[in-house]
Amino acid sequence: MSTNAADVLVIMLHGVGSSGSDLAPLADAWTTALPGAAFASPDAPAASSFGSGYQWFSVAGVTEENRAGRVHDARPSFDAVVSAVIEENDFSNRLDRIAFVGFSQGTIMALDAVASGRWPVGAVVGISGRLASPLPLQPALRTPVLLIHGSGDEIIPATESTRAAVTLRALGVAVETVIVPGLPHTISIEGADKAGSFLAASLSRLLP
Repeated sequence: MSTNAADVLVIMLHGVGSSGSDLAPLADAWTTALPGAAFASPDAPAASSFGSGYQWFSVAGVTEENRAGRVHDARPSFDAVVSAVIEENDFSNRLDRIAFVGFSQGTIMALDAVASGRWPVGAVVGISGRLASPLPLQPALRTPVLLIHGSGDEIIPATESTRAAVTLRALGVAVETVIVPGLPHTISIEGADKAGSFLAASLSRLLP
């Protein structure tokens, strides 16, 4: 769902084995908090290695040692997808009016976009993800970040969001963290509400 007359653009980035349509309903939850916003939820560029949905990079055989390399190699295709969405919505010269919202692998790519300095957007929300960017990190310091994670996540431990926050804060990025007790690898109503409030606060100067 998008409109060329929008004041801000929220780009939602799904996890591996999923698709853009899975995150699209978040737009309905945030319409009130974000009047004048357009929402886009593109599919990742590659078919999932596990037979359904899409992926930003393959997790087949992924390890702590090779993950950063896969994130690095995924940058051109990620940038192409995001650039196409931004151009379609007429936001090419308005990066400060754009927010990235990622879930799981989508969070990895959203955080990498900011941690590498490639995409100095207006705000980032990362849900149930991790910072897996190759060094050196040269973050966009004006981009506020919200990290949301469930303490019951067995896919990506909540400690990954805590660790990401420590790393980014040490580099000068403003980071908030929310750990939802007992929540598994999913998006809760509480998390969605917090994300909507954070986006509204971060982008409020641009909204009608």
